[in-house]
Amino acid sequence: MTVPDPLPALAAQTIELPSWAFANSGTRFKVFGQPGVPRDPYEKLADAAQVHRYTGVAPRVSLHIPWDLVDDYADLRRHAAELGVSIGAINSNVFQDDDYMLGSLCNPDPRVRRKALDHHLRCIEIMRETGSQDLKVWLADGLNYPGQDDLRARQERLAEGLAEIYAALGPEHRLILEYKFFEPAFYATDIPDWGTSLLHCLALGERAMVVLDTGHHAPGTNIEFIVAQLLRVGRLGAFDFNSRFYADDDLMVGAADPFQLFRIMNEIVAADALRPGSGVNFMLDQCHNIEPKIPAQIRSVMNVQEATAKALLVDRDALRAAQTAGDVLRANAVLMDAYNTDVRPLLAELRTGQGLDPDPVAAYARSGYGERVAAERVGGVQAGWGA
Repeated sequence: MTVPDPLPALAAQTIELPSWAFANSGTRFKVFGQPGVPRDPYEKLADAAQVHRYTGVAPRVSLHIPWDLVDDYADLRRHAAELGVSIGAINSNVFQDDDYMLGSLCNPDPRVRRKALDHHLRCIEIMRETGSQDLKVWLADGLNYPGQDDLRARQERLAEGLAEIYAALGPEHRLILEYKFFEPAFYATDIPDWGTSLLHCLALGERAMVVLDTGHHAPGTNIEFIVAQLLRVGRLGAFDFNSRFYADDDLMVGAADPFQLFRIMNEIVAADALRPGSGVNFMLDQCHNIEPKIPAQIRSVMNVQEATAKALLVDRDALRAAQTAGDVLRANAVLMDAYNTDVRPLLAELRTGQGLDPDPVAAYARSGYGERVAAERVGGVQAGWGA
């Protein structure tokens, strides 16, 4: 077996956390409150820092605007640095205002489109104030009924709006454009798939990249094929890792199909896109509705690490030889050998070498942090996702 030492690559891997994962969330029927949930972005960062403290690989936190509005973003940036983390992607939100009922950048009303554009321009200002490099755009724009609006005209409005946003970015910034095949629109979504996102990114320029949310696909979609295609043309900017059984469930990554997560990471490793300079940002996008939020984020980070470790253990020489020889069974066996390897001892060794507890979940539980903040954060309004 000819496999390089996986520890250096695992040690260099970083995973970005979503601020909203630490807030109250739920379904369209009910948002469930939990003791100790953050009341503001400062407390969200404090909770996210706990995940980094025990895993060692989660040094950035994505913000969502306006969920994470503060008066002084320079101060929030300072607060993050004091906690040992930094601000990651800035996520725009143009789907929770009454004006956006018929869309944002695609809306037929020019006043609403201007409002959506101005929001994105403010997000770019926040990027400058926080040191963020990525503006992540996901639009809920779409149609529920045929004839409700002109499909092509909406794409033209979208292109115009994205072009104005892209032009406002600094040279150090990227626009990363997400897609979702349905929800909340049911007849037609304006950015429903990776092809539509890619077409708009290609038109914008080289600093426009596609975001792949692992929950944003129809059942049975071969996500690793999409990963391979976007890597091939250099346009995979980021992942939003989560897990789905039916729709956009936003469950812990690897919960529904850990083998799929391994297959995705296998394509990443095969394309040498795991290294920090590859331009692929590994982010989580999850809502922990019924489970404790900090331990769930720790578990998610560990799940990504395990899938990555297994992908690093694939014997690439043996796989290539089997593929070249047309040996179907041997090629599949090489992948399965790596997937079936128990990598938990390897990751425990990695953490021990970094001065961390080999079991991050147990270490966090022993810290008493959850009980402490539950007692301290009594009063005020808990943060939520706004639904």
